[in-house]
Amino acid sequence: MKLKFELVKTEKNTKARHGIIHTNYGSYKTPMFMPVGTQATVKTLSPEELKDINSGIILANTYHLWLRPGEDIIKMAGGLHKFMNYDQPILTDSGGFQVFSLAKPKDISEEGVKFKNHLNGDNLFLTPEKSIEIQNKLDSDIAMSFDECPPASASYKYLKNSLERTLRWAKRGKQVHNNSNQALFGIVQGGPYKDLRKYSAIETVKLDFDGYSIGGVANDGESKADMYNAVDYSIPYLPENKIRYLMGVGEPIDIIEGVIRGIDIFDCVLPTRLARHGHAFTKYGKINIKNSKYKTDFSSIDNNCDCYTCKNYSKAYIRHLIISNETFGARLLSIHNIRFLTKLTEDLRESIEKDNILNFKEEFLNNYCGGQNE
Repeated sequence: MKLKFELVKTEKNTKARHGIIHTNYGSYKTPMFMPVGTQATVKTLSPEELKDINSGIILANTYHLWLRPGEDIIKMAGGLHKFMNYDQPILTDSGGFQVFSLAKPKDISEEGVKFKNHLNGDNLFLTPEKSIEIQNKLDSDIAMSFDECPPASASYKYLKNSLERTLRWAKRGKQVHNNSNQALFGIVQGGPYKDLRKYSAIETVKLDFDGYSIGGVANDGESKADMYNAVDYSIPYLPENKIRYLMGVGEPIDIIEGVIRGIDIFDCVLPTRLARHGHAFTKYGKINIKNSKYKTDFSSIDNNCDCYTCKNYSKAYIRHLIISNETFGARLLSIHNIRFLTKLTEDLRESIEKDNILNFKEEFLNNYCGGQNE
């Protein structure tokens, strides 16, 4: 079966909503943060560790898996779930974000995108049809339409032409999608412009996808105001009975603001990337574990956290691991950082049930923004 979204409750003071995503691999509550497993693995973490920190859906990257090991090998293995031994839902992105970071504007045509393989320099060509074909073979639970990812600095004219092409590509991708167990999501674009976001949302919904994402909000150079406006401009035109996904967003404050505006699911590489550089989320802001003051600090990273890392290891030990370039340090911080975000969405769900999400936001920001933020 394809996944189904059940709306359970809308918070009385905002557009925040609590729901349940029903999949072939179980049912999962929203709002939800989804860890990113680019190459069929969330960096340094095992599937068992992901389950222990209450991860539900995770992401895999179509572009990277196309290059290595190849979609046909993954299909031979029985699909992504069996290949990576993850028996919970998986979402695959379209590859568009990576492709457009490698392509030049002149290489984008109506047919698709020409670009160089970042591993060996080979010429590659990706079309909406090819992206969907790859994702069909990967057999993820959610596939994403192939869309153009214009830079935040793009002009109004460019953004309008771009979203028109994205709509045509979405239609082409939907026509060739042929995996009955896989949901297909459409993507709303339009930059910071209200009329473009409205138009893109309305036209994308007409194509009747299984869910909808809001794209173009995690590009370099985009302000938080632009991000929040993009959500506000899009949400009124998206159906209530389908999932709403804000792509590439993982800062705690942005997750809270997104939920208040009606977003259900989020993804980002941020928690594991921060971990590899020695940074950790805490109730009182981010800390840099490499700071010398933690050399003899034998307390846990966050005494409010129930993760394996905080139950068993001190800041001093983790600092030693990070300073010594030991992989275990990045692993411990990754466990903690992802758990921080999954716990945040659990708390948001509770605040929606109690109709007090604005109070939750105020208390969270008072602690998080009033803390160290190293």
